[in-house]
Amino acid sequence: MTTRIVVIGGDAAGMSAAHQAVRSAASHGRSVAVTVLEATVHTSYSACGLPYWISGEVGTQDELVARTPDQHRAMGLDLRTGAEVVRVDTTARTVRYRSAGSEQSLDYDELVIATGARPVTPEWARADGALKPGLGVVKTLDDGSFWLDQLGAGSLRRVVIAGGGYVGIEMAEAALARGHQVTLVARSRLLSMLEPALSAQLADTLKAAGVEVVLGSAVDGVEHDAQGRLIAVCAGANRIDADHLVVALGATPATEFLTGSGIPLSARGALRPDPSGRVIPGVWAGGDCCEVRHRLTDSWSFLPLGTHANKMGRAIGENLGGGELTFPGALGTAITRFAAPGGYLEAAATGLNLAQAVSAGFDAIEVVTQGTTASGYHPDAVPITISLIGDRRTGRLVGGQIVGGRGAAKRIDVVAMALWTELTALDLAWADLAYAPPFATAWEIVSLASRRLAERLG
Repeated sequence: MTTRIVVIGGDAAGMSAAHQAVRSAASHGRSVAVTVLEATVHTSYSACGLPYWISGEVGTQDELVARTPDQHRAMGLDLRTGAEVVRVDTTARTVRYRSAGSEQSLDYDELVIATGARPVTPEWARADGALKPGLGVVKTLDDGSFWLDQLGAGSLRRVVIAGGGYVGIEMAEAALARGHQVTLVARSRLLSMLEPALSAQLADTLKAAGVEVVLGSAVDGVEHDAQGRLIAVCAGANRIDADHLVVALGATPATEFLTGSGIPLSARGALRPDPSGRVIPGVWAGGDCCEVRHRLTDSWSFLPLGTHANKMGRAIGENLGGGELTFPGALGTAITRFAAPGGYLEAAATGLNLAQAVSAGFDAIEVVTQGTTASGYHPDAVPITISLIGDRRTGRLVGGQIVGGRGAAKRIDVVAMALWTELTALDLAWADLAYAPPFATAWEIVSLASRRLAERLG
């Protein structure tokens, strides 16, 4: 008997699930038929790479595509692009989707929801169901093409960015690289998960590169001239001249089509799959349309990252094919950089910041350590700042953040593994980390920061 699997969404989680289901079924002597419904014409591309394509650092759109629709079909999937799902009936086990102007129905035995997240676009940014002229988001390949057209050539443009998160920082870099004037407006501070001192270093780096940074303010309106062209962005008492506005205010789960389906959603509209990926019998979910269990707090968290999406999809596919695999939760480990002729800084974080740790019930303290990425006398040495958060009751590490020069931020992976395996600060301080003058100091900065935290924890 062949199991009919329908996957809604043709990017990271969806395609990981689809292909792994085929592989797993083959290895377990089962038969599956996988149909993938994708609303756009694109599949399996790196949304995280869009700012670097827009900046010109990545040359073509094709370089961002891991597999084209034709490649997926050649690997045995029934992939239907331009297929927008409008309704799911979990009783009849059917999916209704719109394609080429008409609706069609598809039966399933097992359903995988991997629709991702959509950018937050406030009411002031929209008119007649679309973004107003001069405004754009950064989510899809079509968005990348839009920004290449707007920023890639021509006269100097005044680009305003609403949002100080990862996309906002990366788009500030991209607009600068294209030679435009950039203003970034953030409601609180840049990369708000960073502790204030580390976030301030990032803000100073953007300013040194020529970005006007407006903190503690939120964009709440736009102005257009009589010809419909964007001329200004309003943020409280600030009126900022603008030709373009990048709306980078975060994301929300793309699950509106599930209304009335009986599939449970969280208050933010996210799905909450168990570790195997199952939401309810016959329905599975993975990727940015989901919340995940945070390994430190055991609470549901919305952490829309491609790393999680691919892993969740793989677990779902393995289980659908007859195997056993679980997604063990997440820490929210993330990294970015800002690179411009006037300044360069990498930033990364994992686990909880101090406020989050206290709110979660930890007896938390923070220790900030400054140093260099290589021995001070070596020409490759650049500054690095590490913030580590620890729990007094257990001595455990519960969070870490890093900002610094080239090569600094990837050290966050060491901290993430310490959190993943529930190490204490003292454990990490004495871990055998590599040293040579071009790469580290004799007390590697992560070890030194951990030692200082351990001393404070007692």
